[in-house]
Parts: sequence; C-alpha cells; structure tokens
Amino acid sequence: MVLTFTAALLVAAAVFFAGWDLLGARELKPERRIDSKTLFDLVKLSFGVVAGAGALVAPVVAYRRQRVDEDGALREATRLHTERFTTAVSQLGQESAPVRLGGVHALASLADDAPTRDLRQTCIDVLCAYLRLPYTAEADLPANDAEARHAYLALREVRHTVIRLVRDHLRLEPEHPHSWQGHDFDFTGVTFDGGDFSAATFSGGTVSFTGSTFSGGRVNFPCSTFSGGSVFFENAEFRGGADRFFVDAGFSSSFDGSTFSGGTVDFSGATGEAPSGLVLPSGSPPAGLLLPPIWSS
Repeated sequence: MVLTFTAALLVAAAVFFAGWDLLGARELKPERRIDSKTLFDLVKLSFGVVAGAGALVAPVVAYRRQRVDEDGALREATRLHTERFTTAVSQLGQESAPVRLGGVHALASLADDAPTRDLRQTCIDVLCAYLRLPYTAEADLPANDAEARHAYLALREVRHTVIRLVRDHLRLEPEHPHSWQGHDFDFTGVTFDGGDFSAATFSGGTVSFTGSTFSGGRVNFPCSTFSGGSVFFENAEFRGGADRFFVDAGFSSSFDGSTFSGGTVDFSGATGEAPSGLVLPSGSPPAGLLLPPIWSS
C-alpha cells in the first residue's frame, strides 16, 4: 500500500510539472505567472490522471488478492484432505471388516471431495491397491473351517464394495463432479470372484486387468464401454464359476495372452473393433468364448 501511494504521488507530480512546462513551452500566456484558476485546473488534471491509473490498477490488485485467497483455501483444503486420508487408510488396515468397510466408503467420499485431480487419483489408487492385496479364494479355503470361511466372506464383502463404488462412479457422466471417468485404474493381478461392472465407462485413462483372474463367481461387464484410453486384459484368466458377460459392451482394448476355461465369456452384441488377442476368424474360439458375428469373417 505504501508503494502504491508513493507511486500515485510521483505520477501526480510528474503530470503536474509536465503540464507546467507545457504551459510555458507553448506560451499560452505571455506572463511569467499563471492565474489561480489555471493552477487549480492543472492540479485537478494531475489527480484525475492518478485516479484513472488507480482504476486500472485496482482490478490487478483485486486479482492478486483473489489468487492469494484461493491458494490459501487450497492449502487448507489439502491439509484437511490429508488428515481425512490418513484416517481412512488406517481403517483399511484394521482386522475388523466393518472398520475396513468404513475406510472404503471414507476413501470414496474423499475422492469425490478431493480439491485436485491428483488427490482424487491417489484415493482411487489406494482402493485399487486394496484389491491387489493377497487374497485367498473360496476354493482354496481349508475344508470344514467355519472361522476361515466367515473371515473370507467378510473380506469378500469389503472387496465387492470397492468394485461397486468404482462401478457407480464410472456410470456417472464425465461432467458430473463425482465422476471417475478419465482416471487410471490398476487391477493388475487382482482376483475377481464376483462383482458387477455393468454400464461402466472405462475411458480417457489407463485401465489394467493384466494378469487378473476371474473365477468362482459372476463378474459382469454388460453394456460397459472400453474406449478413449488404454484398457488391458493381457494374460487375464477367465475360469470356473458362472457365466461372465461382456454383452453389448463397446470395445477398444487388448486381450493378448488371455485364457478362457471352465466358464462362458459372452461378447454377444458387443460393438466396436474386436479387442486384440482374441481368437477370431482364423480358428475356432476356445470353449466358453462367444463372439459376435461382426468379429467373424
């Protein structure tokens, strides 16, 4: 403020003396002295110029003040986000399934409220990392061990909740403030023994199901869209359990090295270019793999 006031005085003085010299240089009056009215008009002109300059400077000052306020608000929002994030992650590490469920919902809520895109991606990364943790499928449980089965069912509920929350956010339009479309999802090596991705839109980011196993339950992708980004199913394994559907899905992805055994993977009604890596016209599709006519010659 002091600098601004000083600059205003200097500008006013410069205008005043410039006007004074101008009056003498042009010889508007032959006298050496000017009357009080002319002097007063000259002073008004000087401060009028200063006022005009101030009117131009004021928006700049207001903009800078707004930027400072916004930066301060972002720092505060980020600090609060970090505190909530730490609490939610600690919940995911608890033994109790209900506490873990609370942590999953807290992370999803944090992603929705994240002040920046990067902080939202961090929340999504943690949810995906939770699915990538070592997981014992039902078929590998000890026989007649009720306690182990109860623990498995509780853990499976937490995992299926993560899948459901991801799906729900991928169903939202990209313009929706809580949409997760366009973000990255790393499901590398995840065991899916159930879950529903129907009508989800995987687009604009990198989505990896590389090395994942779909087994022991129904995993649905009907009416889902895989486009606008990089989607990988390389070396994924579809085996056992009930049918798994990609019915009416839209594709632009890769299935290189994937295997299909003991179940049905149905692409009927799927649109778009055939995903690379699928067994297409050159030979008969593997058992359990149903392809739409548009992908066959």
